[in-house]
Amino acid sequence: MSNLAASKSPLKVYLATPRGFCAGVDRAIQIVERAIELYGAPVYVRHEIVHNKHVVDRLKALGAVFVKELDQCPTDRPVVFSAHGVPKSVPAAAQNRQMFFLDATCPLVSKVHVEAERHHREGREIILIGHAGHPEVVGTMGQLPDGVVRLIETADEARVFEPLDPKNLAFVTQTTLSVDDTSEIVGILKSRFPNISMPYKEDICYATTNRQDAVKNVSADCDLFLVIGSKASSNSQRLVEVALRGGARAAHLIDDASHIDWSWFEGVSTVGVSAGASAPENLISDLIKTIGDVYDAEVIESNGVQETVTFKLPRVLTEV
Repeated sequence: MSNLAASKSPLKVYLATPRGFCAGVDRAIQIVERAIELYGAPVYVRHEIVHNKHVVDRLKALGAVFVKELDQCPTDRPVVFSAHGVPKSVPAAAQNRQMFFLDATCPLVSKVHVEAERHHREGREIILIGHAGHPEVVGTMGQLPDGVVRLIETADEARVFEPLDPKNLAFVTQTTLSVDDTSEIVGILKSRFPNISMPYKEDICYATTNRQDAVKNVSADCDLFLVIGSKASSNSQRLVEVALRGGARAAHLIDDASHIDWSWFEGVSTVGVSAGASAPENLISDLIKTIGDVYDAEVIESNGVQETVTFKLPRVLTEV
């Protein structure tokens, strides 16, 4: 053993599996990449395609132009709608302007849109469990006329919610919520309104659930837990909360390895690592290497669910 290795303090690094990219994020990124390949640059993207600065910066380098609103896009270039989904008014406006657009909405988010529309057709009052202002929530509420969907963010709000007709209710949820928090809210609603209509299949997506379960499985053994992801990423923020609830003494959300605060490691012998669904795997590799440069790190990867889900690209991108 070299003197350098001998001088490093030992550190166990528990790597949660699965982590990082989900099928919806992978599909959205491929849509932008394929559009640039087929139609040339620039390709416009309304809002961040996914909530990750590194992904966005790489796509910018390829020729993507990110804008806040559709009116910032010219009519003679393709425009892509983000994975989070958009209100119906957005594609309608694009059609009115005769724009060529590609919808990168995650199919699991689209499933929630379809559920909400079905409940509305059947005359139910609709509750959306989610976080105000999140693009996915804005998109889901925007599938229906203003005021039709009622937003509930917390258990306390669920306890005091007063529907127009307690016997004619339904709920849908944002796909990236805390499984535990959402279960509590759903439990309250079901207790208060036994006839409430539920999703045929849980709205929280498989990737969110799997990543939270993976963090739960390792966090009890961790003095410190690091989650790579954007502060704008709901599913990444939830992983930090899950780590703390699972027993980690401390947990932090970081964009990448450069955001490590080494004071966090004082008195630490075990570190957990995961990444949100919009964080690329290379950021995890860089984090592990950075930790290994400072500590004699033993990396232990958990035996989590092996994900095999894939989503097809829009036909217009594959039949050329």
